[in-house]
Amino acid sequence: MFERSNCRCFLDGNKIIMDLLEIRDKIDKVDKEIIRLYEERMQLCGEVADFKIQTGKQVLDKEREIQKIQSLTSYADNDFDKAGIRELFTQIMAISRKLQYRKLVAAGIAEEYGFEGVERLKENPKVVYQGEMGAYAHEATVQYFGKDAQCYNVSSWRDAMEDIKSGKADYGVFPIENSTAGIVNGVYDLLVEYDNYIVAETYIKVNHALLGVKGAKLEDIETVYSHPQALMQCEGYLYDHKEWKQISYTNTAASAHKVAKDGDKTVAAIASKMAGDLYGLDVLAENIVSSDKNTTRFIVVGNKKEFLEKSGKISICFEVKHESGSLYNILSHLIYNGLNMSNIESRPIPEKTWEYRFFVDIEGKLDEPAVRNAFTGMSAETGKFKILGNY
Repeated sequence: MFERSNCRCFLDGNKIIMDLLEIRDKIDKVDKEIIRLYEERMQLCGEVADFKIQTGKQVLDKEREIQKIQSLTSYADNDFDKAGIRELFTQIMAISRKLQYRKLVAAGIAEEYGFEGVERLKENPKVVYQGEMGAYAHEATVQYFGKDAQCYNVSSWRDAMEDIKSGKADYGVFPIENSTAGIVNGVYDLLVEYDNYIVAETYIKVNHALLGVKGAKLEDIETVYSHPQALMQCEGYLYDHKEWKQISYTNTAASAHKVAKDGDKTVAAIASKMAGDLYGLDVLAENIVSSDKNTTRFIVVGNKKEFLEKSGKISICFEVKHESGSLYNILSHLIYNGLNMSNIESRPIPEKTWEYRFFVDIEGKLDEPAVRNAFTGMSAETGKFKILGNY
């Protein structure tokens, strides 16, 4: 009796397996038919694209798509299938638009963004940065343009952007992101506001040092000045010196300048060694940051739409409606064209409550067909699409 029971289970199991294989075979046949119909639909969509190219009609017809989805979902018998049909045909229509955008680019009637590839940036440029001499922005300027660069400083990022816009400066150097503190919000906002463009980037490893006046010793220190972020970045080191009073200051280089002017052996600054050299201070302790991975990315900004031939990164920004799936639909243009997104950030739009502007970095060059295809679609389907630079 026991053996017969096992035998029946085994036979029943075989039947289940055969039933599953038969079902899968039927699914394969349905899938092949779906592929045939998909290709037929895309052929028709190509004809639609040809018509729109000839007549100048816009690719995206939002009202037509909404009506079409409503009509298709009405054929479904239950809510699950309605939701599935809505998602399926939303994607089919999105792919159709991508085909049409590609045909627009191939026909040479897609939007031109006016960027020009160059072999090198302007020689012997005048470069502006924000902050005092010895600030990390100054160090980044020297690192990228060389120690003999014609550089000068201003008090605010806006002042620097204005000088670039007017042509007083050929380029400006701005911090855009720190590996521990995150993005520099104010610079992102200014990139949207001004018609200035990123042309290069450089990285500075943050190696804060404790700086004192000539002859000062660690045991003399009672007060430390620095930017709040620098104090935070050196939290581990400062924890071992709880007796020191910490005072926030405008920036690291200004802190070093103040210590040098005051000439007080009981006062120190946290700043770069470069700032210490400029203001004649002694290094009382080196590399006091809590993380040895702390790095700041700086961008080089100019007022011309140019990019170096060796460029491999593009920064863009755009706005999307506060609707379900809106961001995914836009980013799908990158996915469909095989482009890699390396970074995405968001900033609230001041004049639009609970709506956001997105900043995206991708790998590529503006003259590549895949980039042109993706940007044609993104520009058509977003608000205020802007290329911030190719570098």
